[in-house]
Amino acid sequence: MNTQLSKVGAYDFMVEPFHCDYSNHLFWGHLGNAMLNAADYHSTERGYGVNELNKIHKTWVLSRLAIELNEVPVAYDDLTIETWVEAAMKFFTSRNFAVTNAKDGRTYGYGRSVWAMIDTDTRQPTDLLSVHDGLIKQYVETDKACPIDKPSRVIVPQDAPLTNSFKALYSDVDINGHVNSVKYIEHVLDLFDIAYYRTHRLQRLEIAYVAEAHEGDNLCLHCQQTSDNDYAVKMVKQGKENETVVRCCVKFVKV
Repeated sequence: MNTQLSKVGAYDFMVEPFHCDYSNHLFWGHLGNAMLNAADYHSTERGYGVNELNKIHKTWVLSRLAIELNEVPVAYDDLTIETWVEAAMKFFTSRNFAVTNAKDGRTYGYGRSVWAMIDTDTRQPTDLLSVHDGLIKQYVETDKACPIDKPSRVIVPQDAPLTNSFKALYSDVDINGHVNSVKYIEHVLDLFDIAYYRTHRLQRLEIAYVAEAHEGDNLCLHCQQTSDNDYAVKMVKQGKENETVVRCCVKFVKV
């Protein structure tokens, strides 16, 4: 292990035009992927990444994610994504992000996330502080600011109406064998049509991952408007118990 590594990692990405929507702005899903890639690069360089964890039958799973942007990058923008671990507890760790323009330094926005470490055999939470004698604690950074609200307890009304449904298929499933974290975001944002996006800009997205879904699962999206520009969404896996797998809230601003 290189003990000289900084607590904050910085990684460069370019906004590819085919990762942009009709308005030439970066899809939030692709931004989410870039942020999660930055988290993987950061943890791998410091000795507690997925490849290292897989050797001992463990992996990271995303529990909560909040992204808030005051400006959305456009095609060919060069981004720098900084990421750092804000806290590490027995079963959860919190990781923050800052997204800036690599050329002029202006800030697009920030992200906050909560992760759990699980045993890949039992799929149950495991003590992340036991890995490499609590190595992650050496990289906790508490002084760097992340000026957005922490992920909250996402509440979706019980009577939120059914708005859409889909069957989880091949392209929804990731290396962990379950529906990918970002795929859920894409399905939620597809609830709003282009006409709505022409008059509204997504400002904040917050998502809580409650349970796993797999290929072949039928997922129902229930969406409820909670204020003028805010919506709460839950994704329910059809079955005997109709288990909620994701809860999400999205906040728009008029443009």
